[in-house]
Amino acid sequence: MLSKKTQYAFKALTYMAEQKNVGPFLIAEIAEKKKIPLKFLESILLELKKAGILNSKKGKGGGYYFNAEPNSISLAAVMRLIEGPIALLPCVSLNFYEKCGDCNEKKCGLNKIMAKVRDKTLGILENQTIADLVTQ
Repeated sequence: MLSKKTQYAFKALTYMAEQKNVGPFLIAEIAEKKKIPLKFLESILLELKKAGILNSKKGKGGGYYFNAEPNSISLAAVMRLIEGPIALLPCVSLNFYEKCGDCNEKKCGLNKIMAKVRDKTLGILENQTIADLVTQ
C-alpha cells in the first residue's frame, strides 16, 4: 500500500506537470491546490530536490520546478525514493535485497511468486512516468 507521503509526492508532481512549464511553483500554492499539509509537503519536495527530480529557485519568482521533463521521470524512481523497496518481500527486492533469516530461497514458493509479482509491478512502474499521471 502506498504511504500518504508517496501519495502526496505524486499529487504534487502531477499538479506541477499539469501546469505545462508555468513553474517555479510555490510550496503554499501546491499545498493549497492539492490539499497537502504544508510542512509535510516541504519535506517531500526537499527530498525530491535532493534526489535530482526537482530543483528550486530562491527569491521573487522562486519555487520548485522539474529538473527533468516529467515524461522522463518514472513512477518507480519516485516510489523507490519515498517508499524504499517496491518488492513485497526483502528477499526479492532488486535494490534493497535482504535475505530472510529462516528461509531457503531456492526452495521457497513464496519467494518465487513474489519475484513474479515484483517483475510485473516493475514492468508497469518503470514504464509509466509523471507525465502519464496527467494523461490518465
